[in-house]
Amino acid sequence: FYAYHGYYEEERLIGGYFVVDVYIDTNFALAAQTDELSGTVNYETVYFICRMEMKRPSKLIENVAQRIHSKLSDVFTRASGILVRISKLNPPLGGPVNRSYVEVDSGGGFGGKGNKGGNDFGDDDDDFGGFLSSFDDLDMW
Repeated sequence: FYAYHGYYEEERLIGGYFVVDVYIDTNFALAAQTDELSGTVNYETVYFICRMEMKRPSKLIENVAQRIHSKLSDVFTRASGILVRISKLNPPLGGPVNRSYVEVDSGGGFGGKGNKGGNDFGDDDDDFGGFLSSFDDLDMW
């Protein structure tokens, strides 16, 4: 998505690229047997919800992820878990960072409930690159 999210006004004026990943844990055995969409998740609906929320500018991608997660939870009531991850590509942090991301997770088969964030540092030549990128796996966010 190209969207207008960011803490700084310039980010909301210029915009940037984002990736939205949605994982929905559900039983689709009926759809597998009947070949009918009514027995599973309609990904067109998932995309529509993501598109509509990504169009609404926000200062924080945490806010956008929570809005998407809430709407998906309202629509897909039979889901046993939903995880929404929003990655901001090449965030303006003054150095090489491929992406920063946040996750909103309601449980299911995705590792538990909670929220998470992290960074993907793109400069492996930096002495601190490996150290800093290791924070990506911590649940300190």
